[in-house]
Amino acid sequence: MWIIAEVAQAHDGSLGAAHAYIDAIAKAGADAVKFQTHIASAESTRREPWRVKFSAQDATRFDYWQRTSFSEEQWAGLRRHALERGLRFLSSPFSLEAAELLQRVGVSAWKIASGETSHAALFDFVAGSGLPVLVSTGMSPLAEIDRMVARLRGRGVADLTLLQCTTAYPCPPEKVGLNLLAEFRTRYGVKVGLSDHSGSIYAGLAAGALGAEALEVHVTFSRECFGPDVPASLTTAELAQLVEGSRAIETMLAHPVDKDLLAGEAAPARAIFQKSVVARVPLAAGSVLREADLALKKPGTGLGPERIPELLGRRLARALAADEAISEADLLAPAEVGA
Repeated sequence: MWIIAEVAQAHDGSLGAAHAYIDAIAKAGADAVKFQTHIASAESTRREPWRVKFSAQDATRFDYWQRTSFSEEQWAGLRRHALERGLRFLSSPFSLEAAELLQRVGVSAWKIASGETSHAALFDFVAGSGLPVLVSTGMSPLAEIDRMVARLRGRGVADLTLLQCTTAYPCPPEKVGLNLLAEFRTRYGVKVGLSDHSGSIYAGLAAGALGAEALEVHVTFSRECFGPDVPASLTTAELAQLVEGSRAIETMLAHPVDKDLLAGEAAPARAIFQKSVVARVPLAAGSVLREADLALKKPGTGLGPERIPELLGRRLARALAADEAISEADLLAPAEVGA
């Protein structure tokens, strides 16, 4: 599963913080770092409403986009740093101009945010690049997703991943929508994943167990950091836990086991943990075995519990001490018993 750590605007316009996130995400073991590229004049009007009024220093959302944006040269530096740390570099464009900038900078794939699924010109642009495309579907009904998938396929996009996403920050467990992974895979025949806003590692681990090909999670240095996405984010320490758990799940899914073969490998342990039939009390030679004469105790190196029914009524060929295991050699043959 491709694990994408979404910085978004958590850097709050600090280039140094953006680079620090790259280092932390690489250390956590994720596959990719993702930012958001906002060009205020291309994306927004000064009347754009706040989703959450979190910034006292920005009078409008337009001002926020402007203050937290980077230059093309700075984006190129972030990309270089990500590649040096072994990460794929992604950033979601929120305008055609932002997509053009990112194409010049270079991205490993296109990640289209759920608010852009009706932006036909943007989809046509990314389709023409030949790069993989990942699309969040948080705000889209199935009919809109149908049209979007058809448009991308019609323009030659072969590597398409649909991400189930619920537009809630944070998203409660009952609205994560893991059922849609299988539905998307069946309905569209594409790779599927989860863009998670739950703020915990659980949804991502569950998606991995269901065979998701991609997982996107927001990250923050601390839950005390500034920004609108912090409640829906993982700390970088939690990201490391998610990566570790996801890799373990991948290994489990990639290695189906043969139960009989596993049981054979466990044979030495059976002798330690299972029980054998033993004499409950001292028994004289010639004693006819009764249920009250028998007990089950470790180790399991003698006759197993399943043999008790056929031992009842058999005569001992020799005397046994209490707790001594009963073997076939200790029993008279049936003909001898009759005699």
